[in-house]
Amino acid sequence: MFIDQVKIHVKAGDGGNGCMAFRREKFVPKGGPSGGDGGHGGDVIMESSQRHNTLIHFRYNPEHKGQRGEHGLGSNCTGQDGDSVVLQVPVGTSVYNFETGELIHDFEKPDERLVIAKGGRGGRGNQHFATPTHQAPREHELGRPGEEFFLRLELKLLADIGLVGYPNAGKSTLISRISAAKPKIADYPFTTLEPNLGVVSVGEEPDLQSFVVADVPGLIEGAHQGQGLGTQFLRHIERTRVLLHLVDVSDASGRTDAVEDFKVINGELANFGNGLDKKPMIVAATKIDSANPDKLKKLRAHAKRRKLEFHEISAVTGQGIDELKWALARQLFGKKEE
Repeated sequence: MFIDQVKIHVKAGDGGNGCMAFRREKFVPKGGPSGGDGGHGGDVIMESSQRHNTLIHFRYNPEHKGQRGEHGLGSNCTGQDGDSVVLQVPVGTSVYNFETGELIHDFEKPDERLVIAKGGRGGRGNQHFATPTHQAPREHELGRPGEEFFLRLELKLLADIGLVGYPNAGKSTLISRISAAKPKIADYPFTTLEPNLGVVSVGEEPDLQSFVVADVPGLIEGAHQGQGLGTQFLRHIERTRVLLHLVDVSDASGRTDAVEDFKVINGELANFGNGLDKKPMIVAATKIDSANPDKLKKLRAHAKRRKLEFHEISAVTGQGIDELKWALARQLFGKKEE
């Protein structure tokens, strides 16, 4: 199951209490203060890891607490510090304060570590309160509470290329053709219900290069307002460098105007914001093996007017697939076709 958004509660450990004690030794019936300090509470730490690609491990375990510091002891013994808790999150996770909406940190790279909630300081024992005029202090401090937050974790996939288009435009079929990804493929809308990643390789050793393609579920009109779960899917292409816009030019979709389909999806990208409509884009007419010639002609002309690179492909027959892979590589690396 792909889980990309969760709410969790984190509580760092409280500090241990300082101790009130006095030395009691043979021949020293009234020794000085000897209360030790309390130990510090354990922190709650987050660490980005490539071992995880979803937030599902938080879905059924939303409570995370650092260990409390132990109380101070006599003979000036300091209590042991509490153990910290390390929470591993996938690379690409953004951490927000649930109550204020403030972004705390964006884990963009592997092995980043951040203290999310700091443990409480241990209280001081009565040994710290002795003075020349107050030699038997009975004061001691309680441990400070650890920090506590409700957090919202949001995962945005890290990919170089983002596939966009109407449901059933051929995105899943394409990614299964150009990579080892095996998404569910069927002849009905919304077959893809969660994002898929595929690694595409071009060239030969020693010049072999690869890039990651993200296939997100198909978009519909109103996606930026959440129609068809659009807002959940659109954020997964925020980090991509290039968009590949797939438009079905066959009559299988039941829609009559490929140019209008193209405009609707572009409008959703613009309305969602976050720069999606400003990203470099390549347009690909899909299902070219059963294309409606009029649809194809109009879409080609529209892409030319928009000065967008245009390709005609069939993921079923393989027509145009290699050319498209090299076009994507050129956009990313400036790589020339061999």
